[in-house]
Amino acid sequence: MSVLEVAIWSGAAGAITLVVLICLSDWILLRTMATAQGTAYNLATLAFVLLLSGVAQAIFPAMDPEAAHIAKVLIGPLCVGLGNYWVRAWLSARHRDRLMDICLLGGGALAPVAALVCLLLPLQQQLPASAALVLLNSGMVLWMAVRAWLLGDALALGIAIGGVFMLPAVGGLYAVALGLPGLGPAWQALIALTSVLCISVIGFMLWKRNQHARRTRGFEQVQSQFDPVTKLPGGLPFVQQLLRALERRRLTRRDGAVLAVILFAPEKIVAQTGAAGLNEVYLHLAQRLQKQVGVVNPVGRYWDRCFVALVETIHAPAALRTLGLRVASSLRRPMQVTAADGRNVQVRLDVGIGVVHLDRETAAADDVLHEAQRLAEAARAMASRAAVRDPATGETVPVEHARLGPRRPGRFGPELRHVMPGHRARA
Repeated sequence: MSVLEVAIWSGAAGAITLVVLICLSDWILLRTMATAQGTAYNLATLAFVLLLSGVAQAIFPAMDPEAAHIAKVLIGPLCVGLGNYWVRAWLSARHRDRLMDICLLGGGALAPVAALVCLLLPLQQQLPASAALVLLNSGMVLWMAVRAWLLGDALALGIAIGGVFMLPAVGGLYAVALGLPGLGPAWQALIALTSVLCISVIGFMLWKRNQHARRTRGFEQVQSQFDPVTKLPGGLPFVQQLLRALERRRLTRRDGAVLAVILFAPEKIVAQTGAAGLNEVYLHLAQRLQKQVGVVNPVGRYWDRCFVALVETIHAPAALRTLGLRVASSLRRPMQVTAADGRNVQVRLDVGIGVVHLDRETAAADDVLHEAQRLAEAARAMASRAAVRDPATGETVPVEHARLGPRRPGRFGPELRHVMPGHRARA
């Protein structure tokens, strides 16, 4: 490598290191699985750039050439495996779409095996085979990100843009590693720029996805459109999100759901724990609801005792049964709340959950929200505390008794685990 080439790739590595440090600080603050996966992925991509660009060998000239070659062959599939598992969780592929889930999970599982197979090839074919594997996976991730964006995940567009930069970056880095002729400093500077842009865009999307967790823990200032207690969007911002989702449904034509959760008798909680304890209950309720519907689905505080969640994609109408029971089971589990005198008090919530099926016909947002609240009010008198309108009779019934039709396992993905009455779902 020339001095200019070392300077180009050192600058790129420095910019990527800055992204790694930002992700690392996010992980230190939040300590969530998503931030840990993102940090591990960005560290692996930093090693990928250092090895394939030749900077690692330039810094450590005593490095064993055979070990460096093996590392170059393996580092790409390692990034593929980590990236696929991270993107799968980031996009909530398991709950959103079967094709997306199978592609990302299968690609992540097969990448390490394929890397070992590459080492069994003749020496001259090992690195090109690894390059083909990584490029194929990068194209697949780009496709999955676009698919998630079309299904309503706005932040997935950022992953897709990062994937567009990833293809020339990965191809160029492998070309540099293979020593292809004609790659002078100008071409290498362009490859380095696309590498930095790819990691920066993907890292920024990770930071945006973790924004709600930072608000909840007080690390980020809450704007006026967010509820100051739960850090969730307020009534108007959530309605705007619902309107955009209903507009997207004209294109996607997928089944979805709106859930309304109403807390009853809050004065009993105030008498037991004080006003601060009630706010803590609201915070726990919001976190549990968000966990059950997934981070990619918006949750808002519609009014003081009413929380609303929008699930843009479900696999089949029958999944409403499991979704409603799972949310009800999670919210009815005891909560530990700090009372005004400092004691830890166990609180059980008196809640009702209304589940509205968003079918393939468009509906008015006001009608959907009114129906969800009406069902939540009716659910208070039901054993499961979750109500839905039976599509066969039009009556309000417990979700476990509704005739929602058969499941469709083929096209719409793996079903949510069914929770039988009397059994408890995981929080």
